[in-house]
Amino acid sequence: MRWPAMVCRAALLFSIALSLAPHSHAEDGYDLWLRYRSVEPEWRETYTVSTRQLVLPRRQSPTLRAAADELRRGIGGLLDIDIESADKVGRDGALLLGTPQESPAIAALELPLEDLARGGYLIRTEQVDGQRTTVIAANDDIGVLYGAFRFLQLMQTRQPLEQLAIASSPQVDLRLLNHWDNLDRSVERGYAGQSIWDWWRLPDFRHPRYTDYARANASIGINGTVLNNVNANADILTARYIDKVAALAGVFRPYGIRVYLSARFSAPMEIGGLDTADPGNPAVQRWWKEKADEIYAAIPDFGGFLVKANSEGQPGPQDYGRSHADGANMLAAALAPHGGVVMWRAFVYAHDNPDDRARQAYSEFKPLDGEFADNVVLQVKNGPIDFQPREPFHPLFGAMPGTPLMMEFQITKEYLGFATHLAYLGPLYEEVLEADTCTGPGPGRRDAACDGSATVASVIDGSLHDYGHTGIAGVANIGRDRDWSGSIFNQANWYVFGRLAWNPRGSARAIAEDWLEMTFAADDAFVQPAADLMMASREAVVDYMTPLGLAHLMATGHHYGPAPWVSELARPEWNPVYYHRADAGGIGFDRTAEGSDAVAQYAPPLQRKFSSRASVPEKYLLWFHHLPWDHPMPSGRDLWQELVYRYDRGVAQVEEMRRDWAQLEPFVDRERFVQTSSFLAIQEREARWWRDASLAYFGAVSGRELPPGARAPAHSLQYYRALSYPHAPGH
Repeated sequence: MRWPAMVCRAALLFSIALSLAPHSHAEDGYDLWLRYRSVEPEWRETYTVSTRQLVLPRRQSPTLRAAADELRRGIGGLLDIDIESADKVGRDGALLLGTPQESPAIAALELPLEDLARGGYLIRTEQVDGQRTTVIAANDDIGVLYGAFRFLQLMQTRQPLEQLAIASSPQVDLRLLNHWDNLDRSVERGYAGQSIWDWWRLPDFRHPRYTDYARANASIGINGTVLNNVNANADILTARYIDKVAALAGVFRPYGIRVYLSARFSAPMEIGGLDTADPGNPAVQRWWKEKADEIYAAIPDFGGFLVKANSEGQPGPQDYGRSHADGANMLAAALAPHGGVVMWRAFVYAHDNPDDRARQAYSEFKPLDGEFADNVVLQVKNGPIDFQPREPFHPLFGAMPGTPLMMEFQITKEYLGFATHLAYLGPLYEEVLEADTCTGPGPGRRDAACDGSATVASVIDGSLHDYGHTGIAGVANIGRDRDWSGSIFNQANWYVFGRLAWNPRGSARAIAEDWLEMTFAADDAFVQPAADLMMASREAVVDYMTPLGLAHLMATGHHYGPAPWVSELARPEWNPVYYHRADAGGIGFDRTAEGSDAVAQYAPPLQRKFSSRASVPEKYLLWFHHLPWDHPMPSGRDLWQELVYRYDRGVAQVEEMRRDWAQLEPFVDRERFVQTSSFLAIQEREARWWRDASLAYFGAVSGRELPPGARAPAHSLQYYRALSYPHAPGH
């Protein structure tokens, strides 16, 4: 049937009209914790009288303009108003922004700014020209921007604005994301789509998403980003890519974010035409110096290099009989004239080293303490193996008073269920940062009382050893997915990382509550049960994956799903059986003096604690001890029964998480409620898979029956062993 031309034209016009009509805002997670949705009427009234006027210096840097733009965006969204701008306070309820250097009004207040670190800020209620004024002041423009984001957070979390007296400074200097992004836009251990860096279209096209990325990071105090994978491609250091990196640096600069690059140690050979990368070779040293000069000519505020060397097949100084210090110091010399730093990763283990993998990084780096250049920082993972659901803290923390150490956490959940499992990592970060190293502040490794005065946090913020550089890095979970992180709740791990990088002594629970209020709803009836759910989630993952100190039971390569049976891979430490050592007699890795003696790398009080079966925390029991299956546990169960109980408890916790989330539906928009519900269903199914496959295997190895009343695995061990996932994401 043919329609008359008039009808067709009318239909076309109607279609165009629909396409141009305003749409309701989709809650797809793109806005992260910067949603700025309207506050309730009672809050709108009180907040409006505190935000009537935005007062800025006449001369504004790009960073101050970014702060003003954010306040206009945030206040406009929260209060449905347009805030008026001025260069002097003219009415009650003004917001006065700036530094004493640029704002005479702020200088006249003589605020106590001298104690603020770079990036620190004050937010205070003051009388300015007879008017009640909220002052956001700092010694530098980036501090003003951070203060503006904090002010908006107060509104988002429904805090009173009438009498403010807030002072905040970052406790750590380098607060970085590490992107494991490749030049082809694939992301190693990435579960949120392709890389957000569109290298092909850079430098000419700068996607608006880059600015939103910078805004999000600045809102939580992150001040640096390593753009490319630690398993680096040398091409990133060619002139073509330096131009592209410079374009990103230009977008990030107003938000206080410096760019860094992962440098491939063999780059002088691969892109420089040399026949060696020996750090002792003058031609190699000259090549790196000229390369640093080239980068800084294009990017004056370039941060420096992150280096993975002599680990997992990556080239490094040991290829030439040199030490890690030799390699790091050579790069440090090239960067030093420009103020750049070298972040040298301590994640090293060798296929031909028969020592316990948990010992190898300490064994290589502890003897080098004090030999690194002043602008070298060692980047150390939180635990001695590899971002497991739970590990004891890395023994290097507290052991290198002469060498700055920075923390490396993983935000992306390589070992904790990828994008679909809800696992809030705040408790993991908090557990590590609060761990007591029991070491003294002086040279060498002196015993100290385990009194909480020498925590891991005190190491990385420099207060224990008076480090010249301090830092904390997080392996990013960011991709091209609209929600940035592969799921809504994965955003919380990015958020809590930034907040704890600013203040390593922060509360994971309080940060979770802030995130929930900013991301969903500022209603205690929602926030408290949702925070309970988040705080319990990581422990649930530990229970259904690696209870009682077990580790690395994941399938090899992609690390998706359980595979405790894998034993045939070429390198011993790639096999899960290497870590659990289960046999008919028992289970666990003996790291006491009778075993690998990895316990000796901790301070003596911890050696004694971890070596004793009576005093070792249950959460690390099988990390440090190989025990018989009938070993009695404090619960009254034997070890096998306790293991079954922990697996069952993990599954039950996920079931409870699903029920709890279902009760919160009235507070959550449809899109994000459905996504989270769907992912929790996946998590429950996969928690059961983890439980069943693991118990089927350990039951077969031990020859033990399940305790009475315990549910039998859904399938045979042969079924679970036959499962294969060659196309799992992130690998």
